[in-house]
Formats: sequence, C-alpha cells, structure tokens
Amino acid sequence: RAQAADDTRRPMPTPERERLITALDAELRRRLPAAGHLLIDPDALDVALPLSGRATAAGLGVLPRGSLSPVEGELLRFFVYWKQTGRSTDYDLSALLLDARYTTVTWLSYTNLREMEGAHSGDVTDAPEGASEFIDLRLGAVRGTYIVPQVNIYAGEGFEEAEESFFGFMLREGEQKGRPFEPRTVRMKSELRGPGRVALPLAFLRGSDGRWRAKWLHLYLRGEPSANRVEGNRVTVATLLRGIVEREQLTIRYLAGLMTDDATTVTLWDGGTVPAGPVTYIGLERPDGLHPGSRVITPENLRDLIPA
Repeated sequence: RAQAADDTRRPMPTPERERLITALDAELRRRLPAAGHLLIDPDALDVALPLSGRATAAGLGVLPRGSLSPVEGELLRFFVYWKQTGRSTDYDLSALLLDARYTTVTWLSYTNLREMEGAHSGDVTDAPEGASEFIDLRLGAVRGTYIVPQVNIYAGEGFEEAEESFFGFMLREGEQKGRPFEPRTVRMKSELRGPGRVALPLAFLRGSDGRWRAKWLHLYLRGEPSANRVEGNRVTVATLLRGIVEREQLTIRYLAGLMTDDATTVTLWDGGTVPAGPVTYIGLERPDGLHPGSRVITPENLRDLIPA
C-alpha cells in the first residue's frame, strides 16, 4: 500500500547534490550494456522502469507505475468488469476531477451520473454472471487538469477474492452508439488483484500543451469494509496522486541518455522501416523485420534494462 508524508529533511546543498548525481550516473553508465545502434520508439521514452514488484500489473498494454503514455482522441471511455466468486459483490466505478493544485473540481459516480462533461453507465450491484460499468468523457470539454478513475468496493468480495476483475480504457467513435466494448479501440486492460477496497489504476493528465496523457498508478487504498465512495477518499487520492506526478521517475529516456556516447548511433523509430543491421531496440512492441541479431526490450522484459 502506498503512503504519503511530508518530507522534513533539509535539502542537500546544490554542489554536493550535483557531484552525487554525476557519480551515480557514471556508475550506471558503466553497468549498462553497450548499445551499438540504439533504436527507440518515441512513445516509450517516458516509460518508468519497474523498480519494485508492485510497480505494475498483468494485462494488456499495462506500463509500470509512474509511466506516461499519450492518449490520442476526443471520446474516452474507461470501464471496470468483475465477476463474483460466491457472495453478491458491488464494484462502483467513479472518477475524481482535480485542478492543477490537486483541489477537487467535481466527481462522476453512481451518486452523480452526469457531470464534468461526461456520463456514467449506471450502478450495477450484483455480478453472478459478470458485470461492467463505464464512464464516457469528452476530453476537450473537461474542466481541470487531472482525471482520476477509481474502483470502489461497495459490498462483497475483494479484488483478490473475485473470480475476475479488471479495469481498462478505450478511445471511442460516435458511430459505436453506446456499445460497451470495441476490442479494436481498447488501449489498456489491467487486472485488479491488489489489497485494499479502493483501486487507483491510473490517472489522466492534461499537459501544458493541452494534450492528455495517462499516468500509471497501480495503487490500492485500504478503504472501509463496505460502502466505499469517491466522496470519502478525495483528500487521500489527491495526496497520493501529487506524490507520483511530482516525483522524478527513472525512465527509458534517462537511461537512453546514459547509454548514448560517441560510439553509439541513436535512431528514433518512425513506426515504419527498421535498420538493416542489428540494433538494440527499446519500445512498446517488437517491430517486424528486425535483424535476427538484435536485442529487443519491451514492457515484458523491461527489468533487463535495470543495471545489476
């Protein structure tokens, strides 16, 4: 479980801090493998390295905690699906909207079905055959800076007790006419298998350029044994979100910078052609046509980049 507390330590003087960073970077550079020709997917540059076992989750398109990924599109739908094992189980999908100072603007839940330029599918309170709830948002009309989806357990089985439970999001088009799921538009589906009674899979952030990005959280709050609602955890959620958003993560961008030297060729992959010779490729998916002698790093083996 994540906790947040004020940092009361005195700041390290700038000269000492810079000397320490230089020494650490030099040691990291020494331990990193020689890349030769480094081919990088630009969409992977802001992926954070998973430095702990709880920093990620199983699923489709899931990235480690602290990672940023672009969200391209106007109509966003995020959803929860669950199927109870035995007891009647009620999961509630909600979304908290915060401004740039992490202050609550409003929220969208079964208690507030139409708000913040979006709509909620409605409350489902039992899932013997499986059930889902979803929220639609038009991103261009959203007021605020942060959208924080959350799954609250109102009653019944926990995330680790249910037969199945997952959260996901997709980008939708007008002609889909309200159908809950379109496989071709799903961008992420993450299993909910953690302790606590409130899940915070990710947040959506509006950048200074006006574009939206997903920030991966993978957090669980203890919550209450029953009747958890978005209204009851607004302060805790805002505090935890701020701690992750404002923390400087160890990312692929940073390590790639350390791997680059005078003997390294660096190419940002354009999504099409690949070099004829062997490369060290870092990206979200393996491209077709890579030389057989290439080394490939994707989210599945991202830990291989962490220096031993």
